[in-house]
Amino acid sequence: MALKKTFPKNCPGKCKVTFSVSEEAAHGAESVTIAGDFNSWSSTDTPLKKNKDGSFSVSLTLEVGKEYQFRYLLDGKHWENDWEADKYIPAPFSHTDNSVVSTIKK
Repeated sequence: MALKKTFPKNCPGKCKVTFSVSEEAAHGAESVTIAGDFNSWSSTDTPLKKNKDGSFSVSLTLEVGKEYQFRYLLDGKHWENDWEADKYIPAPFSHTDNSVVSTIKK
């Protein structure tokens, strides 16, 4: 899993984040979606595209200067954190952690 961030000069105040789940991390899943603060925790609104190498990815444009909690949902059944998240925060409704991506420029 990985997070790639870019700050496009033609879109001030925005950060393009590419969320990736490797074939290994997908554990043989046929579908992967992402749920988080940026999509009202919808488990269906933001599917990742399956790539030829078996990995999954999606790019989202997020507001700069914020932190967003999120998790991946594999095959609509199994929740997974990003192995390379910027940090982790305890989830308010379960005994697990949520991944966090930060768009705060350093």
